Amino acid sequence: MGWVSVLRIFKARARAHDAAIMHLFTDFFVQAGWPLAAAVLGVFLLAGFVKGCIGLGMPTVAVGLLSMAMPAPQAAALLVVPAVITNIWQMASGGHFRVLLRRLAVLLVTICLGTALGAWLFAGVSDAGASSLLGGALLCYAAVGLSPIKLRVPPRQEGWLGALTGTVTGLITAVTGVFVLPSVPYLQALGLDRNTLVQAMGISFMVSTLAMAGGLAYGGALGAGEMAASALALGPALLGMWAGQGLRRRISETAFKRGFFIALALLGVNLLLKH
Repeated sequence: MGWVSVLRIFKARARAHDAAIMHLFTDFFVQAGWPLAAAVLGVFLLAGFVKGCIGLGMPTVAVGLLSMAMPAPQAAALLVVPAVITNIWQMASGGHFRVLLRRLAVLLVTICLGTALGAWLFAGVSDAGASSLLGGALLCYAAVGLSPIKLRVPPRQEGWLGALTGTVTGLITAVTGVFVLPSVPYLQALGLDRNTLVQAMGISFMVSTLAMAGGLAYGGALGAGEMAASALALGPALLGMWAGQGLRRRISETAFKRGFFIALALLGVNLLLKH
């Protein structure tokens, strides 16, 4: 076989591969319908904007809003690619990656263990049950965010509290796709400065996202089609995050957070009443 023939074979295979990838992307729009697909992209634009403004909120906003139109596991699957990329962006800033990795090791390991346990324990939970649990989680998170109480974790207590926090976070992640509770309040209670806290949350969110993706794949909710659809949401998420970061310096972060948590509380109540 000559080089020309070999080259033709490789080109044919490349075209077939590209066509298969494009088919995966277009399947999302065809199966979901253009109105729902447009709504999904709009949700990720908003979720990225919130994350850009306050450094968190993408999974909460995305999964919370999408769960009003689809099962929670499907909403969580759409989150995987945008969450991974934006969390790489977030955890790369701050300059304390190795120090935080050592300090948060117990939390991160138990997040993975808790997510694996939750994927096994809650494998049979109905869509309505998962949606109700998500509503409860959003309501609890909003209550913590609006509370004036400031918690502090003494360094000598970080070991067992980190393990407990990681396990509970993993369990909640497995069933709802939201991984901010109780990990974010715990990280906020460590007394980190703002930039270090944002980086710590990025590391925690990255580990939670990867653990969640493993759980979804184990349950059959994350395949090539879901990954392709998730990749489509990356563009709006990055655009929203860029816009949010640009607006961060011009708005009151305290007021924005208050509005964010009030909106989460209303969304949580809506999901609870829906079922």
